[in-house]
Amino acid sequence: MDLTLRFFANFREAVGQKTLEREYPDDATVGDVLESLVEEYDLDLFEDGEMRDQLSIMKNGTDVVHIEGPETPLSDGDTLSVFPPVAGG
Repeated sequence: MDLTLRFFANFREAVGQKTLEREYPDDATVGDVLESLVEEYDLDLFEDGEMRDQLSIMKNGTDVVHIEGPETPLSDGDTLSVFPPVAGG
């Protein structure tokens, strides 16, 4: 399946561009995609084997925390957006 991957802030800097188009196996999950990004770009997405709580990973505009977390299935044409932790005050 073909996915659009979008990166923001320091993740965009690490990847070197805002958007990537990538092909993944038809049964890929959000976690599979994130693991591939860690391997390729050394992104800090996991802590103790779990997806970092402070991240916002959006599938087609919906935070995957409200779907199935890293086990969220993906479909051809989906957009996965990766936002770093945000602090405010």
